Amino acid sequence: MVAARAIGARDRRVIFRHMIPNAMGPIVVNATLTVANAILIESALSFLGLGIQPPEVSLGSLINQGQGAATTEWWLFAFPSGVLVLIILAVNFVGDGLRDALDPRQTRVRA
Repeated sequence: MVAARAIGARDRRVIFRHMIPNAMGPIVVNATLTVANAILIESALSFLGLGIQPPEVSLGSLINQGQGAATTEWWLFAFPSGVLVLIILAVNFVGDGLRDALDPRQTRVRA
């Protein structure tokens, strides 16, 4: 950035060529972690009975309803829990992939 200013680059060029590309990776990672955190908070609140109320469906309420039958009818507890874990992992992997795609310092080999 200092070199760009030294050769006479204007503020707009410095912002769009240097600052924004370098800031996109952390912004995307933070956004995806925030989405994953919001999903977990909503599921936790619904599990405790403070979130989405029946007849609306939430993973937290499904896990809560299946908790009592976890020893006999395990699928009522395991499938909603597995779906919640898969959603959180998918959101985090998408964020990681976007961070890698938007990283300006990463060298890309084009075929």
